[in-house]
Amino acid sequence: MKKIWLIGGTGESATIAESIAFHQLTCLVTVTTENAKTLYPISPYLTIQKGALSGDQIRGLCQQENIIAIVDASHPYAVQISQQAIAVSQEYQIPYLRYERSSLPPSPGIITLNNFDTLINGDYLQGERVLLTVGYKALPLFKLWQNRTVLFARVLPRIQSLEVALKAGFSGDRLIALRPPISRELEQALWQQWNITLVITKASGKQGGEEIKRLVATELGVKLIVIDRPLVNYPQQTDQLSDIIKFCCQYI
Repeated sequence: MKKIWLIGGTGESATIAESIAFHQLTCLVTVTTENAKTLYPISPYLTIQKGALSGDQIRGLCQQENIIAIVDASHPYAVQISQQAIAVSQEYQIPYLRYERSSLPPSPGIITLNNFDTLINGDYLQGERVLLTVGYKALPLFKLWQNRTVLFARVLPRIQSLEVALKAGFSGDRLIALRPPISRELEQALWQQWNITLVITKASGKQGGEEIKRLVATELGVKLIVIDRPLVNYPQQTDQLSDIIKFCCQYI
């Protein structure tokens, strides 16, 4: 049976999977966590598989599952899986389409940096009360700053996230575990509760909460630094669900 491979990761990937199933297209969805599996609808047209994939495992998956098209809806910062999927798609001549959240336009007063190294090695954090909303994997990068400034972090409510944060030097009173989406009112209350003067976030787009952070930063006079998305040479990409369905329907 021919299948579409949907690489999950973004919040929208569950919506994409639901739409693919609605059109009665057979789809294999891969995710990396048990929690992510629960986001997807139950459908005879969907198979959900958990676990990180290496390049060789991707090759095996494409052959064993008879993958005839790839829809990459992984997180914008999950560069490795995208690069591996692109390489395998080119090797096996499997059509590939990247779903990418639309970016927000530049805004006065917001600092955009290319990567975390620029942030860590600069003096942006000095003397600030900093809230990090960048995901748990990036928190170890800030360990050397724990004794130089005041750092807070917001992570997903998962054991792994909390363990990494604690090892990176974040004490329990400087951590909050919340699952997005986070309302404008709650965002504002959290910043005020901790007297935050600087927020670090990723360029996650409107769907990822970046727009709300921009609004709250303006309202409270808080500095906002946005870490830009990594540059990946996607063969083709879209931010429209209708394009994904048209793409899938070409091959099944």
